[in-house]
Amino acid sequence: MRIYFVRHGESEANIQQIISNRSYQHGLTDKGRAQAAALADHLKGVRITRIFSSPLMRAVQTAEILADGSGLSITVEDGLREFDCGVIEGKSDPESWYSLRQVWEGWMLHQQWESRIEGGENHFDVRQRFLPFIDSLLKQFRHTDEVAVLVSHGGTLRAMLPLLLDSIDFAYAYSHPLHNTDYVLVEVNGDSMTCLHWGGIA
Repeated sequence: MRIYFVRHGESEANIQQIISNRSYQHGLTDKGRAQAAALADHLKGVRITRIFSSPLMRAVQTAEILADGSGLSITVEDGLREFDCGVIEGKSDPESWYSLRQVWEGWMLHQQWESRIEGGENHFDVRQRFLPFIDSLLKQFRHTDEVAVLVSHGGTLRAMLPLLLDSIDFAYAYSHPLHNTDYVLVEVNGDSMTCLHWGGIA
């Protein structure tokens, strides 16, 4: 089995620098749609068999573009959504972004898993929805030729994939951002999950 973990295309929230990880708003920009179309073209030779998406608009719209013309349906999966930022959801001020950065660095650099924004999720909360979804996917398809595309978010992917991948740790994920429509290609062999491609790096 192979899995493409894909970050969504550029969104209105990216442009406006709004923390928007909860509600169904802030879809793709024209550039984001073009990015998703370019990724679809890049993957056209890949025999994709399943497409899953975070429930957030920017991810769903990216998945729709990737699925266009393939005959595949999109399965929306809450485990793939971006981590909830509690009281700073919908905000764009420097203080809110500073608070978010403090939590993010606490997770990625200091393993402060219980750190959270008031009313938001900590690292354990994200694990409790992301990891069971991946586990269920692997239980069904680990020993098959399935190729799944999972459209998610940069924060969730970088915070969660070091828990799964053999050669990727938190320091690597922290220092290697995933830009819009970047992907992480993972090959599953038995109990091993090997990263073949991370963003722009093979």
